[in-house]
Amino acid sequence: MRRVVFNQKGGVGKSTITCNLAAISAHQGLRTLVVDLDPQGNSTHYLLGDAADDADDTVAGLFEQTLNFKFNPKKTAEFIRPTPFANLSILPSHPDLEELQGKLESRYKIFKLRDALDELADDFDAVFIDTPPALNFYTRSALIATRLCLIPFDCDDFSRRALYSLLENVQEIKADHNRELEVEGIVVNQFQPRATLPQKLVQELIEEGLPIFKTYLSSSIKIRESHEQAKPMIHLDPKHKLAQEFTALHNELRR
Repeated sequence: MRRVVFNQKGGVGKSTITCNLAAISAHQGLRTLVVDLDPQGNSTHYLLGDAADDADDTVAGLFEQTLNFKFNPKKTAEFIRPTPFANLSILPSHPDLEELQGKLESRYKIFKLRDALDELADDFDAVFIDTPPALNFYTRSALIATRLCLIPFDCDDFSRRALYSLLENVQEIKADHNRELEVEGIVVNQFQPRATLPQKLVQELIEEGLPIFKTYLSSSIKIRESHEQAKPMIHLDPKHKLAQEFTALHNELRR
């Protein structure tokens, strides 16, 4: 099952949600892959730590080889790296993605990610794709390559306003390129139950009929420690409230 974590707004927790759900998936025994399409490489650093800087074969190399004919191109599997966590692998990001974007777009390589993931269909049970905070070549590629989309929502009015255009963009890609694409759910992130505004915003979205996951992710400084130690919450502190929320959210995902 492939999922993309997508929001055009930055700072909503895409990488954190991607890596923690993937870590739980792997912890539960599923062969799990994270694909990091964000040139900033937050997911790559989260899962590989300092070893992220030594990654030679990355998703940038995978895309780059589609621009030039080669008799023996590398297989997609050759670009994948194991993480320190059992059953969890990553297709790492690289800053070169930024420079490659224009070339890939002009050569219409928008379906290459889907083709690459099709190669891996027998190797992984679950794929989670982290995307940059923009509707660009890479996010479109991810939405074309997957069936399910998770949308982080960080409980402020700016996010609320951006949400509607974001949903329209997903529907447009569904209509034009990927009939199977659908929004699996909206992930309420950094929720503060004692604050009035988050409760009001989320309740309004529920009343509008939007697919809000029942599990809300709390705001916690523990996640900073998780980032610094390059350990998803399930490995850093499985009994922590946020780790349990990630597990509950993962259990809500479709099987």
